[in-house]
Amino acid sequence: MSTARITSGCFLALALIPFSLALADNADIANKSNNPLSLAPGLNLQDYYTPQVYDSNIHTNDALLRGTLPVAAGDFIGVPQLLRATLPISTRPDPHNGYSTGMGDLNLFDIFLLKTEGVPLGIGPQITAPTAEHDELGTGKWQAGLAAVAIDASPRGLLGALVQYQSSFAGDSNRQHVESATFQPFIIHNLPKGWYLRSTGTWTFDLKNNTHYIPVGLGVGKAWKAGTHILNAFIEPQWTVERKGDDLPQFTLFAGMNVTFGK
Repeated sequence: MSTARITSGCFLALALIPFSLALADNADIANKSNNPLSLAPGLNLQDYYTPQVYDSNIHTNDALLRGTLPVAAGDFIGVPQLLRATLPISTRPDPHNGYSTGMGDLNLFDIFLLKTEGVPLGIGPQITAPTAEHDELGTGKWQAGLAAVAIDASPRGLLGALVQYQSSFAGDSNRQHVESATFQPFIIHNLPKGWYLRSTGTWTFDLKNNTHYIPVGLGVGKAWKAGTHILNAFIEPQWTVERKGDDLPQFTLFAGMNVTFGK
């Protein structure tokens, strides 16, 4: 092989280094913003708008205000924790053939990051408080249960799931007992320049009434640095592909803006 060819190959490899580093940096930014086990404080505004409901002409909307706060491992608890609070502002049909909009039930969970090597795994307790302003916006019940998250992160993206279970234990005695479970897959495929494809439809199971619906989403988003912080905007249409029960979402438009705070 000639010296000229060797020299050209070396120059080409050196020229590709900044491009490869940029791809890796963009993937790291997107993963950090999208990973529910990311040990960084965050603030999210997400919205689920459902214009189509099976067997009905109603529509619903849930705007989620969500904050995440990491807690470092200490002497008393030897593993990191992630505290997450979600407050919905919901719109639902009211008893007078109109719609009510207001605060829904507040959900809190505390994830203990039990495994950090390989595929990270977190599990912890959760509680939902009956903070809804109107009966149609909440369950009227205190609920408690568990949440678990496992996420595999790589330069290609994220693959994992968030599983939640809860059951009511107190509250308005005139309201129905509540028992539910959800399964939310996280399928994120990173693209160049901070863009990514996503599918995160939440499978919802009403265990008390033996109903469920399973949506599948396909959306796109972009994450980028703003100073020391990461901004992340996305939109993800979701279609229900399997259900049991009436008055369940048929099509939902999921969109949001996430902020991950740096140091």
